[in-house]
Amino acid sequence: MDPIAFKALAAGICMGLGAVGPALGEGFVAAKAMEAMGRNPAVADKMMPNMIVAMAICESTGIYSLVVSLIILFVI
Repeated sequence: MDPIAFKALAAGICMGLGAVGPALGEGFVAAKAMEAMGRNPAVADKMMPNMIVAMAICESTGIYSLVVSLIILFVI
């Protein structure tokens, strides 16, 4: 195989594996937040900003894997 194909394969694997963690993390965060809001609706206003910050932190690893895959494709 030629090097371009290897780069495309490496970038695809990087994004594929790098997207699994954030997806699971965001799912767990959202599920637990909805469960907590369902049990105690009075804290929903206080919990929503915290949930969004936690989901943004989870998503940052997905963005890092995107950056790494773009570096693999266009720089290396």
